[in-house]
Amino acid sequence: MTMAAPPLLLRVLRDPGSALGLRPLEWDLLLRQARRGVLLAKLAVLLRPWLDSVPPGPRHHLHAALLTAQRQSKLTHWEVSRIQAALQPLGVEPILLKGTAYLLAGLPASQGRVFGDVDILVPKARIDDIEAALLANGWNFEQDLDAYDERYYREWMHEIPPLTHEGRGSSLDVHHTILPPSARIQVNTAALFEDVRELPNHPGIHVLAPATMVLHSAAHLFHEGELEKGLRDLFDLDALLRDFGRDPAFWAALVPRARALGLGRPLFHALHYTTRWLQTPVPDDVMRAAAADAPTGRALLDACYDRALMPDHPSCDGALTGSARLALYVRSHWLRMPFGLLVRHLARKTWLRMRPAEEAQP
Repeated sequence: MTMAAPPLLLRVLRDPGSALGLRPLEWDLLLRQARRGVLLAKLAVLLRPWLDSVPPGPRHHLHAALLTAQRQSKLTHWEVSRIQAALQPLGVEPILLKGTAYLLAGLPASQGRVFGDVDILVPKARIDDIEAALLANGWNFEQDLDAYDERYYREWMHEIPPLTHEGRGSSLDVHHTILPPSARIQVNTAALFEDVRELPNHPGIHVLAPATMVLHSAAHLFHEGELEKGLRDLFDLDALLRDFGRDPAFWAALVPRARALGLGRPLFHALHYTTRWLQTPVPDDVMRAAAADAPTGRALLDACYDRALMPDHPSCDGALTGSARLALYVRSHWLRMPFGLLVRHLARKTWLRMRPAEEAQP
């Protein structure tokens, strides 16, 4: 299948120096696409060598994005220290996930990487004690849940309901595995906890080992159906693969680790789309090994992901973008739940969406 021309944002992120030739209206479009893709700070980082040559208006927005990312970095370090203090009496040492992990580990993927919450992974056997400790230290659930939603999180999800700190307003997601237990992909959670790394500058704080960190990022992106931040997550994978890939041992371990965790298919998607769109350097033998887990219907998936991974901005949409996003949203639920549970869940969500409109009618 012939790929559509990439949007302006993607072209500039792949070749930052090309931004110097942009006209004023193109700068305006670039910044709008970057904001919608949660990539403005990433764009600012990549344009830093040329920032003095950027027109004053766009330069102001890029500089503000850098300041916002710097502020978030400081706040996140403090937030992690508070989480650690709350869990320390229990003897629980949290494992950081996603953007928080990239930041505290000092990885290149953290540069310009903006995120909305802190994600941690903890043992499920301790989840009740952990929840109680967090509630006692100022965190509370973001919203009141009815009996159905409470059961949904407690029985079928890989995390407890999202938490918000009452004083700081910070958000916290507490995971006990990385995909829902009801999912068609069954993660080897015990193996997940066996390969972690303590951060040298943060005793008692851990992150996933390199191969497992990539696999979690892949599972998160290609198992979810809400892809408004999909391009940002694809750049995460590209940065992780380029960084960790400097060590040949990483590539040798990647596919075997994926199969040990049950994540061979998300890994294939990660390697396929990072090389397809970002020219990520993946060794041929690794790509061939990962392709053994490729799904059928790849052309259809390409047609969907090539559209849905782009920024959620009207200038990036084509005639089929909405259909592609809807298809991947339905696919994500299909992957997440058995058929009977899926039907009940989607029926309930549809009813809840329709109810306010019905109540508004005279």
